[in-house]
Amino acid sequence: MIYFTADLHLGHRGIIAMKNRPFRTVEEMNRALIMNFNAVVSRRDTVYILGDICHHLDVESSNGLIRRLNGDKILLSGNHDKQYDSSLFAEIRDFMTVSLNGVSFSLMHYPMLSWPHSEAGAVQLHGHIHASSDYNEQNRKNGILRYDVGVDANNYFPVSVKDILEFFGINKV
Repeated sequence: MIYFTADLHLGHRGIIAMKNRPFRTVEEMNRALIMNFNAVVSRRDTVYILGDICHHLDVESSNGLIRRLNGDKILLSGNHDKQYDSSLFAEIRDFMTVSLNGVSFSLMHYPMLSWPHSEAGAVQLHGHIHASSDYNEQNRKNGILRYDVGVDANNYFPVSVKDILEFFGINKV
């Protein structure tokens, strides 16, 4: 299976209050986010992480937390990402397009107003803005195929390509 996520901000104590995350401590948040991630992503799955895995942690601590995340990880770098151990990722990029289930996806940490093949039904996935699920709902309502895969918009879990296609009512194979 293929999954997407962003903006875990592991190690970032301030994000709890800034985004009203339901955790008492940064340690509790780290445990819950890693547990949620591994509850859906198996070691055999591919997960695109659209930036900001960790924040306010040294590189060694960050690498230790990333090692605990299941799956074949592809990082689309965010504004808070450091020079992590590149062996933890199958690939590290700033932007990429992929074709999955017959649909083109543009992947980047930041939301875009326009992306390759947007006029032909391509979907843009991003993080960065720490939106609620209302943001994704509003995009769907307005016919905009842009989706925030960040944990704040997805109940603190990664989201599958299948769920995104179903969310937008895209029935390709």
